[in-house]
Amino acid sequence: MSLRIVEPADLLPPAQFTGQQLTWSAPDERGLEHAVIEAPRDYADAAGARITIAVSRLPASDPSRRRGILLAVNGGPGGDSGHGVELPPHFGAELRGAYDLIGFDPRGTGRSTPLHTEVTVPGARFDSRPPDSLFPDLVEDMRARELACQRAGGKFRQHVTTRNTARDMDLLRAVLGESKLSFVGYAYGSLVGAVYGTMFPERLDRMVLDSCVNPNWTWREQFLTQAVAVFRNVALWAGWVAERHGTFGLGTEQQQVLATVEEVAGGIEAHPSAGVHLRTLFDGAVGTRATDRSQWAELAKLVGALRLTTSEGDNERTRALIAGEGTWRPQDSEGDLRIGVLEAITLETEWPTDLAVYERDVRYHRAHHPYGFGVLRAQPWVGAFRTFTSLEPPTRIERAGYPAGLVVQADGDPFDRYEGGLAMAERLGFSILVVVDSGEHEVYALAGNPAVDAIVDRYLVHGVLPERRAEVPSSVRRPDVPRDV
Repeated sequence: MSLRIVEPADLLPPAQFTGQQLTWSAPDERGLEHAVIEAPRDYADAAGARITIAVSRLPASDPSRRRGILLAVNGGPGGDSGHGVELPPHFGAELRGAYDLIGFDPRGTGRSTPLHTEVTVPGARFDSRPPDSLFPDLVEDMRARELACQRAGGKFRQHVTTRNTARDMDLLRAVLGESKLSFVGYAYGSLVGAVYGTMFPERLDRMVLDSCVNPNWTWREQFLTQAVAVFRNVALWAGWVAERHGTFGLGTEQQQVLATVEEVAGGIEAHPSAGVHLRTLFDGAVGTRATDRSQWAELAKLVGALRLTTSEGDNERTRALIAGEGTWRPQDSEGDLRIGVLEAITLETEWPTDLAVYERDVRYHRAHHPYGFGVLRAQPWVGAFRTFTSLEPPTRIERAGYPAGLVVQADGDPFDRYEGGLAMAERLGFSILVVVDSGEHEVYALAGNPAVDAIVDRYLVHGVLPERRAEVPSSVRRPDVPRDV
């Protein structure tokens, strides 16, 4: 099937869409109202099938200074379990006074028309350092996952795209009777906002992009580099611990501390009663706690305690120390169906079909960046077995016709690497607000950082941008443990 692009000039569907009247629910205890709009499933065939988009509104609290609507899109892809309609109450009083705050569940997610995939049960065991012998099982899991997406997603799957989400946003703007919108996008939402600005520059007012997808990377590169982002935080933690050897006793140099971590990982895996599962939990704990600066001392204590229990062969105590650590893997939930938006959106860019590429990358990151489950992002993905052809190429992001905005990026973001924020700011000519010494992800209005919130509010409400590059400290601080004298 040939690629096609429905240009913005041809976008607006007939009056039965743009002229639809919203019926808002009574406000809940937070003042949030809910409604539903209809949109074409395929904007090139407005007379065809329709979908619904769930919308919420928190009306401006001070009508005398209302300056329009502000839409927000959260992360994913997949909308953080479809909680887009729940975003408006997270914003502070300054923003609430100036805008009608609009949330929505992007097409395919939450309370909007869902894009489903069948649930599949992984055959490969959960292993943060998958050995070569596990690779065939990982391949078959992803092959089965893509076929499950194909069976349940049907024709809708081709139409769940970033460009169509941008079109849905502009339809919502038209239905609300506004000539322009302002926007806050988190993580994947940063890409949605950048695409909207490229497609509809004359309809965009102010824009904040927080925890940015890198506009120069494919989704494969975005996934692959998460292991590196996590390891940077682990390396920083190891350097901090080395400066406090007198307190923690894990080594006087960064590399010595990392060697101690590897000693512990090997000691856990060596005991049959602990093995791969507990070592995987340990790898996850190292990555997660090193990302959260407030947990640095606790992580150092955990590594020290585990070094002792593994050296003594105390498997029961080893298990007790780490059995409660959390896990993560990109796996299916319970039930027969789940949302398949992640698999659809991430196939907007090309994926290698040569499985040797994935095997090579798994080996590399297993050896160099094994913490925090980052290696799992190097494994095969459904894109290696894609069953549908994209109807449009991905958007080449640019800014032409709307004012410069603001990027917010933590320098230690473990999901959307710091380089993504730099690249997005450079591509669009935006100012960038860097949250320094921070492993946070999605910061403005969500992370409780008053300095960030004040700067962003000032821009969105009063139009005052910070200097081209500004820095603020993280609100999550390192533990107050003195260095060795």
